[in-house]
Amino acid sequence: MVVVGSKGSESPLLYWKKGEPIVPAAQITSCPIHTSLGVLGKKWAMLVLRDISMRKIERFSGLLKSINGITPRVLSMRLKELEEAGIIKKVQTRNSPKMVRWNLTEMGWDALPILMSYVAFGSKWYSTTVFADGVPREMNEIYPQRNLKKLYVNIPVDKARAQTGKEGPETPVTWPSSS
Repeated sequence: MVVVGSKGSESPLLYWKKGEPIVPAAQITSCPIHTSLGVLGKKWAMLVLRDISMRKIERFSGLLKSINGITPRVLSMRLKELEEAGIIKKVQTRNSPKMVRWNLTEMGWDALPILMSYVAFGSKWYSTTVFADGVPREMNEIYPQRNLKKLYVNIPVDKARAQTGKEGPETPVTWPSSS
């Protein structure tokens, strides 16, 4: 194995430096990002998951209203693809077989940290579009619920940079503990 740009003689599995390749400890035969994007990367898929998981919008008509620009045909296709992938499941009520709700499966709930990563990124880097006051925020300022903290990685916001619009000192990369 060729070690590119490791810190001194340290193994790239023990220490990673921004700008260097991230070396996996297991042999990867197919890129997990590319594989996940096969379903999650399709247009509107993440917004469908957002609405089902974060907004509890579970019916076709509600999803159609909440996702601006999606057509009924495309929404129907995305729901079918997400269901076939095992990310969501159709729930029919016994009283009315025509009344269908969509819920996340365990796999679907595992996508919530991905959505939260988008929230963290957008809240920091697109704050003028995301927030009425245009001020970047960290995740604990948006979602203060303690039990949600395990579902997201906080992207620190340099408050001085946010106020001046100038580049501040680079924030070191830290990863959450696995506990």
